[in-house]
Amino acid sequence: MPSQDVILVTGANTGLGFQIIRALYSSDESYTILLGGRSLAKAEEAIDVAVKEFPSSRSKLFPIQVDIEDDDSITTAFTEVQSKYGRLDALVNNAGAQLDQEVKAGHMTVRQMWNASWNVNTVGTHIMTSTFMELLVQSPNPRLLFITSGTSTLAGSENLAIFVNKSPAKGWPKDEFSIPAYRSSKTGMNMMMRDWYRVLKEDGVKVWCISPGYLATGLGGSQEANKKRGAGDPAVAGDFIKAVLEGARDSDVGKVILRDGVQPW
Repeated sequence: MPSQDVILVTGANTGLGFQIIRALYSSDESYTILLGGRSLAKAEEAIDVAVKEFPSSRSKLFPIQVDIEDDDSITTAFTEVQSKYGRLDALVNNAGAQLDQEVKAGHMTVRQMWNASWNVNTVGTHIMTSTFMELLVQSPNPRLLFITSGTSTLAGSENLAIFVNKSPAKGWPKDEFSIPAYRSSKTGMNMMMRDWYRVLKEDGVKVWCISPGYLATGLGGSQEANKKRGAGDPAVAGDFIKAVLEGARDSDVGKVILRDGVQPW
């Protein structure tokens, strides 16, 4: 059994997930970091990149195959973590998908896209959390993080300065950038977090939703397209999430937190 805290990050071989890995692996603290990915080969490639970038890291990185849309994959990952490491101190539910654009591209029907959006961002995340809870509640300092979105806030949807909240011109059909399935599924995640917070309060599990900001990742399209819309550097969010894991926001458990405050519901 490792002496270091064991942290599992899903969807960690690319995008924000990999930035979380980079931040943890470059920390002055030492961790056993499990880099989760749907493809074991891609998880291993990501580890190679991190190890080359931070050769003096005090932490250890290990790949783990986990697809949160596949219950058997989740169960297999749990068995692996239980047998190899015997513990889990933090679970970062980062894996997610923005699929709204797949309808316009002709790759999905509207129903398929909405079902898939909720299946990944809420249902799959819930099953992942439920499966690993047996290990997490045994930790002396357990932490549970859900990566949500700034577009998920109901109050914030009235802020017309944000492009996803602006109303398009009159007429039908609408030719606009719109992500109703994605943002709705993340709003659902916020409520799911609240219920996990309620359920785990007496177990001492610290629970948050993390709203990392609009980032230049490949989520919902290309990094360049997101940059053109004003997306920020995802490395900043990696440092933010590391700080949460290291105790910087323990006073804000049970909330959706931003780097500089709390996101309104």
